[in-house]
Amino acid sequence: MIKLYRSALHPGRWVAYAPGTGWVAFPAKENGWEERCPARGLDPVHLREVPLHVAADTGIPRPEPEYAEVA
Repeated sequence: MIKLYRSALHPGRWVAYAPGTGWVAFPAKENGWEERCPARGLDPVHLREVPLHVAADTGIPRPEPEYAEVA
Protein backbone atom coordinates (compact mmCIF):
# COMPACT_ATOMS: atom_id res chain seq x y z
CA MET A 1 0.00 0.00 0.00
CA ILE A 2 1.34 3.42 -0.97
CA LYS A 3 1.69 6.04 1.77
CA LEU A 4 1.64 9.73 0.86
CA TYR A 5 3.47 12.53 2.65
CA ARG A 6 3.95 16.28 2.60
CA SER A 7 7.42 17.53 3.35
CA ALA A 8 8.14 20.95 4.81
CA LEU A 9 11.45 20.89 2.91
CA HIS A 10 9.91 20.07 -0.49
CA PRO A 11 7.02 22.48 -1.12
CA GLY A 12 5.17 21.85 -4.35
CA ARG A 13 6.05 18.15 -4.30
CA TRP A 14 4.55 15.02 -2.85
CA VAL A 15 6.64 12.32 -1.21
CA ALA A 16 5.44 8.73 -1.28
CA TYR A 17 6.58 5.35 -0.05
CA ALA A 18 5.60 2.15 -1.82
CA PRO A 19 6.78 -1.35 -0.92
CA GLY A 20 9.00 -2.66 -3.68
CA THR A 21 9.61 0.85 -5.04
CA GLY A 22 10.82 2.75 -1.99
CA TRP A 23 10.70 6.50 -1.49
CA VAL A 24 9.82 8.76 -4.43
CA ALA A 25 9.07 12.44 -4.88
CA PHE A 26 6.88 13.94 -7.58
CA PRO A 27 5.33 17.30 -8.50
CA ALA A 28 2.04 18.24 -6.87
CA LYS A 29 0.35 18.80 -10.22
CA GLU A 30 -1.89 16.95 -12.62
CA ASN A 31 -0.16 13.75 -13.78
CA GLY A 32 2.83 14.55 -11.55
CA TRP A 33 3.20 10.84 -10.71
CA GLU A 34 4.62 10.35 -14.22
CA GLU A 35 7.56 12.59 -13.23
CA ARG A 36 8.41 10.75 -10.00
CA CYS A 37 12.04 10.20 -9.09
CA PRO A 38 13.84 8.49 -6.21
CA ALA A 39 13.81 10.52 -3.00
CA ARG A 40 16.90 10.27 -0.84
CA GLY A 41 18.00 11.94 2.35
CA LEU A 42 14.49 12.57 3.65
CA ASP A 43 14.25 13.72 7.24
CA PRO A 44 11.23 12.14 8.97
CA VAL A 45 10.94 15.19 11.22
CA HIS A 46 9.71 17.16 8.19
CA LEU A 47 7.31 14.51 6.81
CA ARG A 48 3.59 14.42 7.57
CA GLU A 49 1.44 11.57 6.29
CA VAL A 50 -1.69 12.67 4.43
CA PRO A 51 -4.59 10.71 2.92
CA LEU A 52 -3.86 9.31 -0.53
CA HIS A 53 -6.99 10.90 -2.02
CA VAL A 54 -5.59 14.44 -1.65
CA ALA A 55 -3.20 13.71 -4.54
CA ALA A 56 -5.81 11.99 -6.73
CA ASP A 57 -5.25 14.34 -9.70
CA THR A 58 -1.54 13.47 -9.83
CA GLY A 59 -2.17 9.99 -11.20
CA ILE A 60 -0.82 8.24 -8.10
CA PRO A 61 -1.99 4.61 -8.10
CA ARG A 62 -4.90 3.91 -5.80
CA PRO A 63 -5.15 0.76 -3.75
CA GLU A 64 -7.42 -1.90 -5.15
CA PRO A 65 -10.54 -2.42 -3.07
CA GLU A 66 -10.61 -5.52 -0.95
CA TYR A 67 -13.54 -7.80 -1.60
CA ALA A 68 -14.86 -10.27 0.88
CA GLU A 69 -15.21 -13.76 -0.49
CA VAL A 70 -18.83 -14.84 -0.72
CA ALA A 71 -19.40 -18.46 0.31
